[in-house]
Amino acid sequence: MVEEMVPYMRRRFKLNWQKAALLVIDVQEYFRPLFSGILGNIKRLLWAFRTLERPVVFTVHGHRDPERDGGMLYRWWGELIREGTFDHRIVQELEPKEGEKILPKRRYSAFYGTDLEGYLRGLGVEEVVICGVMTNLCCETTARDAFMRDFLVFFVHDATATSLKELHLASLKNLAYGFAVVLSTEEVIKELGL
Repeated sequence: MVEEMVPYMRRRFKLNWQKAALLVIDVQEYFRPLFSGILGNIKRLLWAFRTLERPVVFTVHGHRDPERDGGMLYRWWGELIREGTFDHRIVQELEPKEGEKILPKRRYSAFYGTDLEGYLRGLGVEEVVICGVMTNLCCETTARDAFMRDFLVFFVHDATATSLKELHLASLKNLAYGFAVVLSTEEVIKELGL
């Protein structure tokens, strides 16, 4: 897969761990079937950011009343994750630690209608590392929004997943071309100096 992305990987920036935060997107029970293959890599990223005492933000997608707060997502999909249900929970294997931000969201982007940008700026964060699900929906939209807010974006190709390989690859190509530095988990950990 990496070979197919090479022509699109035109920009190369080095990750500065002192300015970076980890965004863990929607690792909820609802999406468990999608991320079984990336769970170990997300754990490694969490370990690295926790070791360096850098900010970690978990997003949690959910709706109280989809017909009222679901907007186009509800119209598009016809079903949404309801807050307070089993599907809404962050999976136990990736349980947030005390002090790590849990960010509720109702749209694909973690920035839309949330305090994420202000929270990150308040911590001096200028770079974000993105992992989680789904590559082509919440992860990609968050990455694009981060870029538009002038954050340097690092997107971890083997710590993100979606329902189809071709959607995953298409997103990675688009992101590498115009929005993010696409790296492996191992490359991120090396750049963090661990």
